[in-house]
Amino acid sequence: MKTIISSIFTLSFLIFSMAVLGNVENDNKTGDQTDATTLQIVSSPELFDLTSTWVSNFETQHPALNIRISQLTDESSFSTETLYLVSLDDQVSGQEDSAWKMVVGHDVVVSIINTNNPLFETIVKKGVKAEDFALLLSENSNWSMLVEGAPANPMKAYIVNDQQVNVKLASYAQAEIQATQVGSSAELISAVQQDINAIGFCKLIDIINPETNAFAEQISLLPIDKNRNGRMDQFEAIYSSPEALTRGVWIGKYPKELSGDIYALAVSEPTNQLAVDFLSWVANDGQEQLAIAGFSQLSSREKSANIAALAKSTTPGPSDGNQPFLSFGWILAIGIAFVLLLVGFFMRSKRKDKLGIDSEDIEMTPAMNENSIEAPAGLYYDKTHTWAFMERDGLVKIGVDDFIQHLTGSLTQLKMKDSGEKVRKGEKILTIVRDGKQLEIYAPVSGIIKKRNQSLLSSPQQVNSSPYADGWVYQIEPLNWAREARLLFMADTYKEWLEDEFTRLRDFLATSANSNSVVFDHIVLQDGGELTDNVLADFGPEVWEDFQTHFIDTSK
Repeated sequence: MKTIISSIFTLSFLIFSMAVLGNVENDNKTGDQTDATTLQIVSSPELFDLTSTWVSNFETQHPALNIRISQLTDESSFSTETLYLVSLDDQVSGQEDSAWKMVVGHDVVVSIINTNNPLFETIVKKGVKAEDFALLLSENSNWSMLVEGAPANPMKAYIVNDQQVNVKLASYAQAEIQATQVGSSAELISAVQQDINAIGFCKLIDIINPETNAFAEQISLLPIDKNRNGRMDQFEAIYSSPEALTRGVWIGKYPKELSGDIYALAVSEPTNQLAVDFLSWVANDGQEQLAIAGFSQLSSREKSANIAALAKSTTPGPSDGNQPFLSFGWILAIGIAFVLLLVGFFMRSKRKDKLGIDSEDIEMTPAMNENSIEAPAGLYYDKTHTWAFMERDGLVKIGVDDFIQHLTGSLTQLKMKDSGEKVRKGEKILTIVRDGKQLEIYAPVSGIIKKRNQSLLSSPQQVNSSPYADGWVYQIEPLNWAREARLLFMADTYKEWLEDEFTRLRDFLATSANSNSVVFDHIVLQDGGELTDNVLADFGPEVWEDFQTHFIDTSK
């Protein structure tokens, strides 16, 4: 106890000394606020006009500031003192993959249809696959080629004369564009409104009525069946309004080939208060300039996410050069408060030790994405996130895939079936548990359990450390392997399918975040809602139950 008290008084003395030195240093640097009032911005050529408008409007409200802008060139190198405003495809010499970035706008290409089209309801349920776009963009196509059994009415396709629209569509359709070019978005909208068999291709911003923030009259979006299963699933329902589509773009529900982003890019999280203030303004008031420049605004949740992320920046110094540095008194007060908090924390820890309560084990986890999931070749994978492998003796070894263990974190218990039990594909075969919270896992194939991995009962963490080797769960004698194996994924297809699973996961978390602030905090608020590893680990049982019902069970 004496050692603790001695350490606290020593810390207090150090804080006092730092306060004095900081105050003296501040006196020596009075008037030198260059870093806080100066910002260098480098912009992509296609974004230079937008960037200039942003800077001009921002400086009008903050006349004491000095923001210099220039265009990105092939000779531009990645600088620690610079903020970059670039599109998705732009690269800066020396840029690292770990660079900090934040989405500040979108460039979305859409396909539109006349709401009075007699096939509209059918198409809304069915959607349009990526391979259908070659047909949509061709010159002599009809609706029977898109919808089986429909009348062979000619389909007239129009496309706005915009290079970015043409490039994105050609890339997505993997075909030459033969649609009729029109000079403006107003002309395109008029053509589709007057012809119920017409379709059009333009930017999202082109069809939004600025007064109502809704689609133009008699115009609807042509829904895209992103996972190509021949129907529009619930998680793909993003076409009802501009806000819904923009949110879908952010989460990843819309094809990446048709949705470019505008990024604020830096070597690391901005430490210049002026940069933080400018980006916060861009995410809020500056969004109005996006529509004028032909880009789509952020969704309301994106705006909130960006502002919340920027608010976490711990940047000393003023943004306009007029506010004084923290005084000696304030620094000393903060130091004393810190010491008192330290004492309180120590006393609380001692109280917990007496009660036998362990402190919560919280650690920062890396990001979780498609590249972090292992999927060895040679295995079969099921939509319920299990795997299967037929061994030489004809038995099928099965287990839990890497995706699930990345979500749950380290498991504390497994509830397993006994040898000799018969299971059918899609039936519950295993319960995985972390600290009392559990998920039910379903069988990828039908068969009779011949052996279970006994070591998992005492060491369930093997599912986390080695899901495809030491963490296998059962050996099964298959009953219908030839037919059921055709319903499973091989590794390459599985990796492609995982992209949609991550979209569903983001959607689940974003929906949960509306009512659970803890869920919201686990979504990295940058770059479209990137996820942290072990994202379910610290959630309560109610979130795990929702995940079971609305994520795992819907895949059966």
